[in-house]
Amino acid sequence: MPRLETPRLVLRPFREEDVDPLAKLMANADFMRFSLGVFSREQTIAFLDKIIDWQRDGLPSQFAVIHRKCNQLIGYCGFFHQLVDETEEIEIGYRLDPDYWGGGLATEAAQAVRDHAFRDLKLRRVISLIHPDNVPSRSVAEKIGMKIEKETVFRGFSTLVFAITWEPRMLSEVEDGAG
Repeated sequence: MPRLETPRLVLRPFREEDVDPLAKLMANADFMRFSLGVFSREQTIAFLDKIIDWQRDGLPSQFAVIHRKCNQLIGYCGFFHQLVDETEEIEIGYRLDPDYWGGGLATEAAQAVRDHAFRDLKLRRVISLIHPDNVPSRSVAEKIGMKIEKETVFRGFSTLVFAITWEPRMLSEVEDGAG
């Protein structure tokens, strides 16, 4: 897995030694808002193992989001493999430490991941699954060019499916950094 860099962030592959800072984040109710609840250390280890397995298998996976200024893991952003309405999809998913909300970092990370999806992985389409009440995540999806495609039920919850499909004009925008 490559390392992606933005002006304020480094997105790198997860490592086993990330378990402690990730477990702290995943035990935070605000960090885990709009999910199935906080994770125990054991659940975090299972989550991290799955991500590292995807990386080892060469599959699109999540990146550890490291803030350059403090050199700390502040969340994750990258790819999840989802089955939505009986269709296999690649989701761009993101979560940041609540201490870093509101500064555009999630958008910065998600843009880098979107660009990587189209430029490097040659994916044709990516989605984001977002709870209808999660206005900040909806805003991030919209800022990276996604549009609401439909509302569905995913894992028992009402969910908005945001999507973006690669178009030939996007390649020059991604390469120029305008996308």
